[in-house]
Order: sequence, then structure tokens, then C-alpha cells
Amino acid sequence: MIDNIKSFKFQALPVHFKLAMPLRVGKALRVGEASRLFPVLSENSKEGRTLSIFLSCLENVGEFGRVMLGGLGAKAGSRAKIDTFTEVVFKKTSAEKGERPDGLIVLRNGSTVWTALVEAKVGSNDLTNSQIEGYLSLARLNGIDAVITLSNQFTPLPTHHPLNISASLVKKVGLFHWSWGYVLTQAQLLREQGVVEDREQRILLSELQRFLLHPSSGVKEFDQMPPAWADVCAQVASGAVLSAKNGLALDVVGGWHQALDRMTGTLSRQIGEHVKVAMSGDEASDPAKRTKSALSCLTTNSCLTTEIIVPGTAARVQVSADIPKRTLTFSMRVKAPGDRKSTKARLSWLLRQLSNSEPADLHIRLGWPGRSQPTQYPLALLRADTEVAAQERPNMAPHTFEVLLVRELGAKFAQRKNFVTDLLQGASQFHAQVGGNIAAWQPKPPKISDERRMPAAASTEAMRDEMEQEALQRSGG
Repeated sequence: MIDNIKSFKFQALPVHFKLAMPLRVGKALRVGEASRLFPVLSENSKEGRTLSIFLSCLENVGEFGRVMLGGLGAKAGSRAKIDTFTEVVFKKTSAEKGERPDGLIVLRNGSTVWTALVEAKVGSNDLTNSQIEGYLSLARLNGIDAVITLSNQFTPLPTHHPLNISASLVKKVGLFHWSWGYVLTQAQLLREQGVVEDREQRILLSELQRFLLHPSSGVKEFDQMPPAWADVCAQVASGAVLSAKNGLALDVVGGWHQALDRMTGTLSRQIGEHVKVAMSGDEASDPAKRTKSALSCLTTNSCLTTEIIVPGTAARVQVSADIPKRTLTFSMRVKAPGDRKSTKARLSWLLRQLSNSEPADLHIRLGWPGRSQPTQYPLALLRADTEVAAQERPNMAPHTFEVLLVRELGAKFAQRKNFVTDLLQGASQFHAQVGGNIAAWQPKPPKISDERRMPAAASTEAMRDEMEQEALQRSGG
């Protein structure tokens, strides 16, 4: 194997490093460098420095590497070996382009090898179609399994890419994306959950976070909606009809999705559990369908909506941005307790769980049987007098409760930075005041009646005698 990689410029590298290179990859490479935890690069090479440190931690913190690569569908078991390289140059390349990816990941599971090119951007630098399409062609030319991109652009899943890439290019080569915010979240969750047992690896993971959080790394989170946001808000306010063919509407949907990804990442780090945007199977497998659905909602209802899944909570959280009303709403719907009969008793069950919640901006919507319309009251009002809800429909009891946090933003709604800030604050506030306090009602387990306490009382003979006795009683015997 070593003979096959002599042209790989690793003159000073130890033999064990060369042996880490699979045969087919070693044959394909011309130049490369082992990822360094302390990269020797110029001050201007911010992307190279940040990527090298990240790849080194990916390689040396076992759980981190397994979580990150496992999220791409790669088989990264406990015995998997990860090797990473930077500044790689392949022998086979497009003569007119001379592609030079930022990095290479080699994942080995026994005799199975999975490889991926890596391209990283930091700061305000965004990925471009021409470059990534070139790397996909390069990967296919050299037998590389996938291309992974990293940037400050957010996506809900690693399988969703911020660029619209031709389907023909990803038939034989996988394309994945990690935002730097996603990297930070995964590192934080691993630390919070205590799954990294090795002390030195925990230190590495902590130092990776410290580095990525420093301004010099070039890592930043999505903090403002696109310029089209203010224009779309103004159009809706003027009564204009939004068109799905309008580029402004599409830009707003893209910004909304990035804001949601920032929101779920932030909430994940706050609670120490992975919070995610809820998607249908079709939307998860095809990002274009998710975009189309959001675009339809925006142009039809002038609203942007989604649901998020927070582990351990009673229900999904619905998030809605209503452009005409200029409000952000966070809500959760739960079933009313079936073992309580009256409206007052059912409502008291909910209010007890919200006893420590601040009532400002919180409302409760009651769902009634049949075709009766829901009714809604401020939490403060129901705390003062639960009879208010009962008197409106005295012969009914609600079957569902929906708790809403309604943030009326006014002029701040159309401001690009303020909208994102309020979205983050609203999600955090809702979980602290509502989602983290409500437990779903569960019916009590059935009990054995006194008459059937012994198994013999439930035997077929006992049941036959009981049925015969009932028949005699009916006939007047």
C-alpha cells in the first residue's frame, strides 16, 4: 500500500499515517496534509485553520466523529477509524478547473471504506454552485463517495443542501451540508449528555467549541432575515398579493428556514436535547417540497408556519409568523383530561401546571365537541375566574386545550434583525413558561374489580354462570 502513495507528499510523516490511507484513495491523491489540531497556516487562511482544527477533533473525539458522520448515513460504529486530511490535490482533475478541495475524510469499518471531500467557508463567504458542482465531478472521477460542505448557511438536515444542485451530479456521489451552528450544537449536546467518557476527548471538544465561538474563527450564526423581508412585509401591509414566482417571496422562505434552524439549534443548546423542525417524509427527502409548501402558505395566507419537536414535551410546538397582524405565535395543543367531567375541573388541571408561568402574552384556547367554535381567553382572566369559560357553554366540556404565546411586534416585525431576535426569544420563553411545564394527560391504568380479584372469578365457567344468572333475571326467573 505504501508504494501506491509515494507520490503523495508526506515525506516527513510516519508510516502509520501512510497506512491509514486506503489503496484506492492513495492511488488517486497527489498532494495532502494530515489535519492538524494546531495548523501551521498563514493568518489570512482563516478557512483552512478553522477546518483543520474541526477535522482533527472529528478524527480524535470518537463520539463526535460518530455522531457527525452517522448523521450522513455513514456506518460509523464504535470500532470505526476516522482519518482526515487537508489541502488535498488529486491526480485526476479537470484541466480547466484544477479543483482543490479543502479536506478529505476517510472512514474505515473493517474492510469497508467511506470517503468524502470537504469544502469549508467561514465569515460571510457562501458556497457557490460552480465550485461544489466541480467537486462533485471530481469526487466521481476519483471514486470518492460524497462531498460535505461547511458554512454559516443553515439547513434543517445534513441531507438538505443550501444550493440547488443538478440531480444528475448527485446520483453516484452524496452531497451533504453542515452549518457551523450545527457543529456547535452537536458538540454541546455531547458534552451536556455526558456521552464522551474520555477526559482528554472532552477537553478537545470543549476547546473546539471555545475556538468556534471566538470571532477570529469566522463562525457566525444566522442573525437577520434577507433584504426581501422588509419588502414583503411592506407589500402585505399595502394589500398587494404575493406571487410564488416572485423572487422576493422565495428569498423570504429561505430566510425563514434558516431562522428556524438557528432557533432549534439555540433551543437545543439551552435544554441539552436535540430540538428539530418537524417535516413530512416527502419534505425530508426532497427539500424543494418543503420550500414549495412554505411558499404556498406565504403567498396564500401571508403567514409562515412550522412545527418543532422538543423531546419529552407533551406535544409539538407550532410556530407562526403572521405578516398582516405582525405577530409571532408559539402554541401547543394537548388533550383535556378525560377523567374530569366539567369545564372547571378540566381547566383546573391545566392551570395547575401553569401555576408558575408569567401570564403576560399567554392565552388558552378551548376546543369544544362537535361543530362548536373554539373559545380563547387570556391566562390571567382564567386564573381569576374559571367560570368565565364554563358559562359560555354550560352543557359541554372542552376536549382540547391550546396554550398560546402571542408576541405582538408592531414595527419591529419587519426589521430584519429584530424579527430573528424575537423568534429566538419567543421559542425560549414558550418552553420556559409552557412547554417545559405541561405533561400530557394519561388515563389511569384499569384496576381489577373486587368481584374478579381471584383468577377463578374470570374463568370461562364463572363467566358462563354469570351469563346464565343474567338470563334468568331477564326472564323473571
